[in-house]
Amino acid sequence: MDHRSITFERRQAVGLVTLNRPERANAMNRAMLAELNAACDAVEADETLRALVVTGAGGAFSSGFDLKEQAASPPEGVAQWRDVLRDDFDTVMRFWHLSKPTVAAVRGPALAGGCELALACDVTVAAEDARFGEPELRFGAGIVVMLLPWLTGPKHAKEILLTGEDEIGAQHACEIGLVNRVVPVGEEIETALSLARRMAAVEPTLLKRTKATINRMYRMMGFDEGLDMALEQDLQIEAEGTATKREFLEITRTRGLRAAIDWRDGRR
Repeated sequence: MDHRSITFERRQAVGLVTLNRPERANAMNRAMLAELNAACDAVEADETLRALVVTGAGGAFSSGFDLKEQAASPPEGVAQWRDVLRDDFDTVMRFWHLSKPTVAAVRGPALAGGCELALACDVTVAAEDARFGEPELRFGAGIVVMLLPWLTGPKHAKEILLTGEDEIGAQHACEIGLVNRVVPVGEEIETALSLARRMAAVEPTLLKRTKATINRMYRMMGFDEGLDMALEQDLQIEAEGTATKREFLEITRTRGLRAAIDWRDGRR
């Protein structure tokens, strides 16, 4: 597979996808989303690959969807926003719906869409320096893939989402159900690969049916309907726009993303 924004390696029966924009903390732009979908298609079609690990290059998992790209060419109106958000949502949820097990290996920031990608994987391994969060409301945006309440329960979810918390350390993330295990920095990928290899050793039909059954249980509890409803709310938020988001994107355009983040943080 020929990619520019990700890399793909075969580790015996396990595929390893690496988000590969370290200069942008692996922010997910349109090109990366397309390449992630292509990688998932390839893993799904390859019977010799039985599990998938996703990680990030450099010192970050992912800072989320690429706001600098959005600032340069902001969508306008419901139709354009629907296409953008649907692409964001569907790409993240590929890792939930993939018939084969998915494992996230996280170090450094996993924020906003990057946090959602880590949560969408079946298992999440975090290095001790991992940092999770959903800061969207603090810059006037909504939540694209509202997985958090399904994993933490309403109390933690409301505190994190309504304050725009983006400093959730690895150990706390594990305690509230976002992470399966915490390992020393540098061991997260090998731990994730080890878990994926253990899953890959299980008879493939059993693996697929068991994952599908677990996912179906959540569907019966309203999981898919709830996520679709949350996505529709985000569509309305983005299509209508907020003064905060407009100011944030204007600062991003004129002074850079770092200045916009400083402005956002100064509003606490």
